[in-house]
Amino acid sequence: MSQTASALQPHRPAHASADDKTYTLAFEDNRLLPLLFGEHDEHLAIIEHRLGVAVTPRGNRVSIRGPEEAVETARAALLALYSRAGRGLDITRGEVDGAIRMVKAQHTQDPSEGAVRTRRKAVVARTPTQKTYIEAIRHHELVFGIGPAGTGKTYLAVACAAEALMNGEVDRIVLSRPAVEAGERLGFLPGDMKEKVDPYLRPLYDALYDMMPASLVTKGIAENQIEIAPLAFMRGRTLSSAFVILDEAQNTTPQQMKMFLTRLGEGSRMVVTGDPTQVDLPNNQQSGLADALTVLKSVKGVSQVHFKQADIVRHQLVGRIVGAYESAAKKTRSTK
Repeated sequence: MSQTASALQPHRPAHASADDKTYTLAFEDNRLLPLLFGEHDEHLAIIEHRLGVAVTPRGNRVSIRGPEEAVETARAALLALYSRAGRGLDITRGEVDGAIRMVKAQHTQDPSEGAVRTRRKAVVARTPTQKTYIEAIRHHELVFGIGPAGTGKTYLAVACAAEALMNGEVDRIVLSRPAVEAGERLGFLPGDMKEKVDPYLRPLYDALYDMMPASLVTKGIAENQIEIAPLAFMRGRTLSSAFVILDEAQNTTPQQMKMFLTRLGEGSRMVVTGDPTQVDLPNNQQSGLADALTVLKSVKGVSQVHFKQADIVRHQLVGRIVGAYESAAKKTRSTK
């Protein structure tokens, strides 16, 4: 059976206000509806809550009622999610929210087009900026992903790395972070060097395990196909045919950043992620990330993608928290 939905003619119920519109979608493949609607119709409830519309399922039909613009957004989001289900891709609460974001930004094409496909899942952009970021990584040797926490900078970079390794585009993945928080206290922590630095690299491990089966990650690390190491371990190396990611780059010095960027070898790609507002360097040292963004602004082959508060895809409260801190920072600057 075709995995498409036919749109019935919109109509206005007698009790609706002049500004309301009702649109009914008829979905042809009933097997996809549990995935589309979610458990206890939770996906439809998300659309109702986000857009202020009433979504009523009846069999293979869904009726959407509300303000015209909101109804059109809900319709386009449901069609995009239905297409995603038809491609065999999962639909989560986050995917529903992402479909709404993409439609609102007038990215009305199927969001699952251009998905990053890894061993465990297909990762789809949830905001227009995320889509731009994925495209930049695929077409540039060096990409800077800049913005607040929760925008998917690191997660999407690791997904692209896993996809490149799976497709044979690179021979290995190298993931790195500056262990600034450890500082001189590193020697006082128990265990060998790996045990000392692993806590600072845990977010990279988490993202990697989300993209690949644990057995493949373990095998890749054992065979040096996957390397996760602190930034200090990069000095003096040339990284060829590798997908290299530097996370939390705001905590590098300009010297460390230059050292890292010049590790780039033949057939390699680099992604550098960070949040310039979260610098943990001591004594007000200049951030290597801020320095690099200025120095490399016009260099061919380098792309800079800047995420905003609107791109935060974690819990909605995270976006409000970031917004509150940004507002407080602006007030502080205005009083100086």
